[in-house]
Amino acid sequence: MASMAADMFVGRERFATLLLMRLTETVILWLPEDQSFWDDIEEGPRPLGPVGLQQFYLDMKYVMCFASQGRYLSRNLHRVDNEIISKAIAAFSATGMDPYSVLPEDEWFNEVCQDAIDRLSGKPRAINGDKELNSPTASISAPVNLIG
Repeated sequence: MASMAADMFVGRERFATLLLMRLTETVILWLPEDQSFWDDIEEGPRPLGPVGLQQFYLDMKYVMCFASQGRYLSRNLHRVDNEIISKAIAAFSATGMDPYSVLPEDEWFNEVCQDAIDRLSGKPRAINGDKELNSPTASISAPVNLIG
């Protein structure tokens, strides 16, 4: 999207950056207000489980990572993203489970996000492409060839 915006707004890079910042903020700011989404997570027939919490946490960290690298990360987006993570952790805790027993360290999430951004941008992988053995979902996911 950043590439398309840069092509469309040649000479107006700041405008393109602000446009992408507002687009990202709009999507993330909508999520905490979508009560049906949170009702399903908090009280639905299938509450947020360990893998769901890990994926949700990873998704929110990814938003912050790509927004930061694209210079779209505003203080407001950062704050709301952290609030969403806290809300998901609270919903998971309400099931009686300890969220921190199923979440890897933040550094793991940051590395996975950076790896995904590198792959999406066409940068070569720095590691040998083997499946990450410390992945929180390594035992349940199929082998993945990440070299492309």
